[in-house]
Parts: sequence; C-alpha cells; structure tokens
Amino acid sequence: MIKTIGRTTSQEIILDFPLEYIQTNQLEWYWVDIGEPTKEEEKLLSTFFHFHPLAIEDCLLMLQRPKMDHYEQHEFFVLHTFNEKLMEAEELNLFVGKDFVVTFHFPPMRELNDARERIKLYSNGWDRGTMLVTYNIVDKVVDTYFPIVYHIEDYLNEVDDKLSMDMNHLSMDQVFDLRSDLLRLRRTIIPMRDLLYRVMYSERINLNQMERAYFDDIYDHLLKLTEMVEANRELTADIRDSYDSINASRMNRIMMILTIVSTVFIPLTFIVGVYGMNFSNMPELEWKYGYFTVVALMIVIATGMIAWFKYKGWFNLFRN
Repeated sequence: MIKTIGRTTSQEIILDFPLEYIQTNQLEWYWVDIGEPTKEEEKLLSTFFHFHPLAIEDCLLMLQRPKMDHYEQHEFFVLHTFNEKLMEAEELNLFVGKDFVVTFHFPPMRELNDARERIKLYSNGWDRGTMLVTYNIVDKVVDTYFPIVYHIEDYLNEVDDKLSMDMNHLSMDQVFDLRSDLLRLRRTIIPMRDLLYRVMYSERINLNQMERAYFDDIYDHLLKLTEMVEANRELTADIRDSYDSINASRMNRIMMILTIVSTVFIPLTFIVGVYGMNFSNMPELEWKYGYFTVVALMIVIATGMIAWFKYKGWFNLFRN
C-alpha cells in the first residue's frame, strides 16, 4: 500500500497523488509511505526512486539495528517502533533527500498515520523542508515508547507497594516477564538514542539551529526513557531481592516452628520408647497408676519446655 503527501510550489498540501506526479517538478517536497508492500512495490525502491542497493538490501533483510547511512543522493535511517501487544521491535526504514522522504515498512504502523495527520493539520508549519517531516515521523515513533514504559512502571510500583508475605509465585513470574520486556525496550531505546545523537551532530546532515532544537527535544525524550528503563530494571532486581528475603524469612519461621515441635516431642518420644520395650522386669508396667503418671509427666515436660521457650523469646520471632 502506497500513501503520498506533498507540498506544491504554490504552498499547498496535497494527498494521495500518483507517483508519476513527482516527475512533474511541481512539488517542493513529498513523502511517500510504502507499507505492507507487494513484490511490485518493493521493486519501486530501485526502479522508480533509484536508491542505493545496500540501503534496499537493508530494507528487505529485517531486522537491522537502528542506524544512519550516508549516500550520495540521500540519507538512510533504520528506526525501530515497538509493538505493545507482541512486545517486540519492528523496523521502519526511512530515506531522506533534499526534497523527499520515503518510508518503507512491512507491518502496519499507527505512528506514520499520526505523523501524516499532523502534517495535514499543521500544513502552514511545514515549509522548512524534509528534515522537519523526518522530525515529525521520528517524534511520533519515540512518543509510542512512553505508554509502554509508564505501564510497566505503574505495575512494578504497585507490586513493590504490596510486597508482603502473601505475594505468590505468579506475581513474581509477571515481574520477571516485565524484566524481559524492559530488556527488549532497552535494546531499542538505547540504539535510537545513539542514532539521534549522530543525526544532531552529523556534518553530512548539517541541521540548522531550529532543526537541531527539534531533534534535541526527541533526544531528551530518549534520555528520559533510558533512565526510566534502567530505573525499572533496578526496581525489578529490588523486588526479586525482597521476594527472596521474604521467602527466606518465611522458611526460617517454618523451620523454627518445626524445631520447637520436634524439641518438645524428643523427651516425650524417649519416654514412650522406654516404656514401649515391654520387658517383663519393668515394675512400672504392672503399677496401677503407671499410665496416668507417665501421661502426667509427659504433659508437665511439654508444658515446661513451651513455657521455657516463651521465656527465652522464641515465640516473638513469629510476630509480623
């Protein structure tokens, strides 16, 4: 599918014109978006636009790292959008020349539709060439990172606030899944940040002061995203450590309970074992009050040991 938008020499924004209109030289600049391309549309990169073969190869061989390549007639950018449902990066290829922008991508991208609508809405502000169109596209791509990172941050803060002995393994599994998602985001955001830095200070692109200010704004957003991702990754590590500490504390309490129970029953088991041997010369076995005496002795021993444990403060370890 091909979508077009351009600005004519009469300062008018026109939409969905055929590619042949480009050759009439009546456009100050134009943007051609090739999305979900067919084989014939893929061939337009070479047959109509005559882009460099290496850049075309990068478009067709996914997934490239975010980067910028300089060619004689155009600049070539590889950008990464981020699919919130699949939680994986998707490639957006961008060709930028003096009077044209061409985007090429396989999956549909809402960001490009938003950028297109923005250009249509503020057409009077887009008389400064293709770099501001490029800014608009990149800005929309970067803006889509924020809701994903905010959603992860809110969930982690909620988990951290509710972290307690009642936290289950399912919650921790979700935390570990989010840690993996943060790693994928990090692999996208940091290369995009480095790419924006190269764009701002590249001698080949030679941005003017206004254009540099626009791209610097995107760079600041990427710096903020980087810090948020790193902070959230550290938070997942803190939650993991806290969860391990809680589990260790829970295990210690369980072992303490079992130890007290076992300690109380050791002398009782000894007494039962002695009188369970049934030797014929054990006078207590024939005594009328032998059973009641032994039971009473066992109760006294158990009660005394429990009282002694309480006196020593062992039961205080079970308090929250």
